Amino acid sequence: MTDWQVRNARDLQWEANEMGAYCDLLQGGDAASEEFAINLNVLGKGQPMALYHHEPHQEGFLVLRGECELIVEGRSQPLRQWDYVHCGRDVPHVIVGAGDEPALVLAVGGRVGGGKATYPPEPLAARYRASTSAEMDARAAYAQFGEGAVAPFREEFLA
Repeated sequence: MTDWQVRNARDLQWEANEMGAYCDLLQGGDAASEEFAINLNVLGKGQPMALYHHEPHQEGFLVLRGECELIVEGRSQPLRQWDYVHCGRDVPHVIVGAGDEPALVLAVGGRVGGGKATYPPEPLAARYRASTSAEMDARAAYAQFGEGAVAPFREEFLA
């Protein structure tokens, strides 16, 4: 993408499954989404944003609302509103919703340079079904959750 654009999360397609609700802010598969990822994640208590993984790109996470638990390099760290997490490349991590109200997390990440995420087992993440039992690729790792289904936007996603 070489030009600019404006997108409103209320107007975009959301997906949901057992892991919560998700909105890719760069929907459409254009060149921008090949270089950069940015999405919103709504997580209920105990819902993982992803599976414990590491990848060859930097990622950042900003908790916009609620409470979460960060599991990084085998350690647990509580997160609250306005906490920002930066993960350098190849840092294993996952974020899980932790509060009584749904959390809203903005996630960003680079995609330049290729490479794929790897999903190693992690006992702390396994408490939330957020870990694999053996190291595997994304397709095998996420098979337990099935495909995300289109979810109509609900105001409580962003409220």
